[in-house]
Amino acid sequence: MSARPAAALHVGVSLGKSSPGDGGLFEFSSQLAQRIVRVAPEWQARWGVQFSFHVRPELQGCFGPTVHYLPLAPVQRLIHLAGRRFALWHSTHQLTKYKPPQASAARLLTVHDLNYLYGRNAWSTWRNQRRMARLLHRFDHLTAVSHYTAADVRSHLGWKGPLEVIHNGARSLVGAPQAPLPGVDASRPFLLHLSRMSASKNPQALVALARVWPEMQFVLCGAPSDSAKALQASNTLPNLQFHLGISDEQKTWAYAHCAGFLFPSLTEGFGLPPIEAMHFGKPVFLARRTCLPEIGGDAAFYFDEFEPQSMRRIVEAGLQAGAAPGAAERVRAHAAQFDWDRCAGQYLALYRRLLGLPAG
Repeated sequence: MSARPAAALHVGVSLGKSSPGDGGLFEFSSQLAQRIVRVAPEWQARWGVQFSFHVRPELQGCFGPTVHYLPLAPVQRLIHLAGRRFALWHSTHQLTKYKPPQASAARLLTVHDLNYLYGRNAWSTWRNQRRMARLLHRFDHLTAVSHYTAADVRSHLGWKGPLEVIHNGARSLVGAPQAPLPGVDASRPFLLHLSRMSASKNPQALVALARVWPEMQFVLCGAPSDSAKALQASNTLPNLQFHLGISDEQKTWAYAHCAGFLFPSLTEGFGLPPIEAMHFGKPVFLARRTCLPEIGGDAAFYFDEFEPQSMRRIVEAGLQAGAAPGAAERVRAHAAQFDWDRCAGQYLALYRRLLGLPAG
């Protein structure tokens, strides 16, 4: 066993303002944090590494006692004086407005997407591009959750420094507790969608699809965002249901019982729900946009356009193909590639390299 260094190596991991209910950003940060907690005692014993999580005040202590906690504070947007020198600081998403602590030796940022590039508002695009350029000046190493996002960072932000692609994991909910969605008749086939239902998620295409396919049930689930509530309030179709603010048990039931999963999103950095659905062997239908072909690979079916009759033909053909012998097993094997243990292991290996620690 290596001798413990005289001085501790401090590693800070910032979750920023993300919290439960924030979707993919907190899923990523919390899954990584859980795995850091597992190795923290060993890293402290072997190398004197002390992990600190930078989180909202209400999340202090939520990952247990083997790590330290630093509360977010508004002043950290201007200057971050942490009272200790960090050998490594990792900000886990690009929406952070908090600076790394002063004198951090290595500064790592994970970029999940540059979805603002694909909006229609030139002012918003310019403003976000300017903000991202300023943000990148605070860091010297980047990771991206997909090759597509990495290419965006290099081509649109001119990043020349180290940039590593580490794909996200995706939880397998197979075997997890289930609770039925009220009003959904599981004896009849239904198609599922799960997102926050902003315009970029393209739920309007699914409403149009439901309109031309009255004999199919459509179930749209997600957080009770303003956009989701507005879409629900405007719905008059008897074959289209909205379920907002569902539990994990209800989400698991929906994945397990749906005939297929629809995700025609226009802008994604990774896309966790399609992989979660694939763990159940379900046929998954994606927009051929941004990173989704990279994540779905040959295991998914793709919309090249959003004309509803064309979408219906693709889904009908995909549902038939998905019922063929061995199809579900191939989909599950594809999903198994996206594993949180593997993802976190790659981040921990990167931490060791940036800290100058042995690779083993």
